[in-house]
Amino acid sequence: MKNFDDFGLCKALNVSLNKIGFKTPTPIQSKAIPLILKGHDILGSASTGTGKTGAFAIPMIQKIITSRDDCALIVTPTRELAKQIIDVVRDLLGPSNNVKASCLIGGEAISKQLKQLRRNPRIIIGTPGRINDHLEKKSLSLKKTSYLVLDETDRMLDMGFGIQIDQILKFIPEKKQTLMFSATFPKNIITLSKKYLLSPERIAIDAENTILENIKHEVINVDSSKKYKALILQLEKRDGSILIFAKTKYSTEKLAKNLKNDGIKAAALNGDLRQSRRDKIMKSFREKKIRVLIATDIASRGLDVPHLKHVINYNLPQVAEDYIHRIGRTARAGSSGNAICFVSPEEGHLWLNIDALIDPDSKHHSSSRRKGKSSSKKFKNQKSLSRKRKVDVSSKDKPKKQSKFKSKEKKSKRRNNTSSRKTIRSSDAKPKKRFYPAKKKK
Repeated sequence: MKNFDDFGLCKALNVSLNKIGFKTPTPIQSKAIPLILKGHDILGSASTGTGKTGAFAIPMIQKIITSRDDCALIVTPTRELAKQIIDVVRDLLGPSNNVKASCLIGGEAISKQLKQLRRNPRIIIGTPGRINDHLEKKSLSLKKTSYLVLDETDRMLDMGFGIQIDQILKFIPEKKQTLMFSATFPKNIITLSKKYLLSPERIAIDAENTILENIKHEVINVDSSKKYKALILQLEKRDGSILIFAKTKYSTEKLAKNLKNDGIKAAALNGDLRQSRRDKIMKSFREKKIRVLIATDIASRGLDVPHLKHVINYNLPQVAEDYIHRIGRTARAGSSGNAICFVSPEEGHLWLNIDALIDPDSKHHSSSRRKGKSSSKKFKNQKSLSRKRKVDVSSKDKPKKQSKFKSKEKKSKRRNNTSSRKTIRSSDAKPKKRFYPAKKKK
């Protein structure tokens, strides 16, 4: 489909689409919308930033505003994602539509949500915990739910929401249309899809390829004790808004405090904050009143900041796939972005796993596995990821003492300016080797 008019949507929805600037469907929307309008269950793979919300929200609203009784439930793993989805839903409904939507998330006053529910909303967006709270209080009825969306299902299972999802499903009629979206299709997602979906249509959009092609990856080897100094150097040399990922809630608060003391406008975002405080911080960050946001992985999915150009991994993620979700906060809507990784000697094995995900065809990874130097995992259907990968190893930003990594870097010739790999080095950097964890002294 070349434009939204081709979907045969009602006039009111087309007006809303034009008003909010939705003109050309994204690949996930082109594939999903016609199938959803026909009533198929969907098992979809798509990352944040691909137009996934529109893919399920547009046909959902089409069905709801053209019927009297149809209702929808959208379940998401995080509060931030739920709030973003309801903003899109309300924009699509338009100000004149009498269909109401309600957002049920933790961290907000129950009384406020009870007031919303008394208005009989036909669209509910929420997190599993708070939805179950309302079901237990009998303040929420899902008897008329004909449309169920499980968004970022893999994340919900990772966060331990599997039992809560099962509980929610007990309150929903068996006859319904179910849409399940996940970043990947691991075994637990396939198992769950067999449990919840009826003869689903499977849709997979290779968003990771697009993301990685538009992002310049930079690796800085540095001892843990010198990371903060290296961070300050990076913040000084870069313009614009920056998202920093740290390992723990405590480290986000500590980093934010230290940066503020050094005259940098920074704030921490983590699960301990009240929702009102989180909303205030995100508003300030989007409005560029705060330059630096330090977050745990709670922010790796669901945060949408169009102007974000830099993502710094102060601590590497424990799971390689989470790297994709982290850096997906930049390079939105086809723009470019930068991903910077601080790699300490003790994090060497984590970087090897990430590097194997980015560049699975590298001979280095297969040889390392044979030698027992890495537990890197092979990833299928990822060959295209390495085509436009950019690696920037800057010696300028490293502390004077060299890290314990052995390094190696291969030169690659550029051909036809399209499919070749490009390796970028700073002018004063000597050729480096790839990164190996330091050998322990016997």
